[in-house]
Amino acid sequence: MQLQNSPERYGLIAILIHWLVAVTVIGLFALGYWMVDLTYYDDWYKRAPDIHRSIGLLLFGVMLLRVLWRAVNQNPAPLPGHRRWEVISAHLAHNLLYLLLFVAMISGYLISTADGSSISVFGWFDVPSVTGQVKGLEDTAGTVHYWSTWAIVALAAVHAAGALKHHVIDRDRTLRRMLGM
Repeated sequence: MQLQNSPERYGLIAILIHWLVAVTVIGLFALGYWMVDLTYYDDWYKRAPDIHRSIGLLLFGVMLLRVLWRAVNQNPAPLPGHRRWEVISAHLAHNLLYLLLFVAMISGYLISTADGSSISVFGWFDVPSVTGQVKGLEDTAGTVHYWSTWAIVALAAVHAAGALKHHVIDRDRTLRRMLGM
């Protein structure tokens, strides 16, 4: 399999980044959903948010690489059987997913750094606050983070449903191209 995309198919790098981001986002959402109900006396009360923040910041780096890779790499052409509205809606959904992912990651970062503290990424390095202490930022960023993550999950479900529709009903190569087949 080629590393770069071609007019007919996705390359290995695009495929690996796509699935890495998809699995990571699902995992972060599940972890975030679970950890908000932890109590102070729970063993995971501090550990779960630390893991969530660390993975979220690493995902931010992966998404920056993904945007760069996408900018210097052609996307495969739509399949001949795709209707115009499908091509346009897929393009809009992808762009909205990218935007929502960055909104979620930036708002998550702002939640944790609103008090001026840095974030330790698995103890490997620290990401400093760029805002310093900002009163009320944590609450505003928390609201944005909450709704953007739910929007990501909803849009990703529509995205997955579209891929399955192409695979099961239309019986075209849309899903197989992202599976490297």
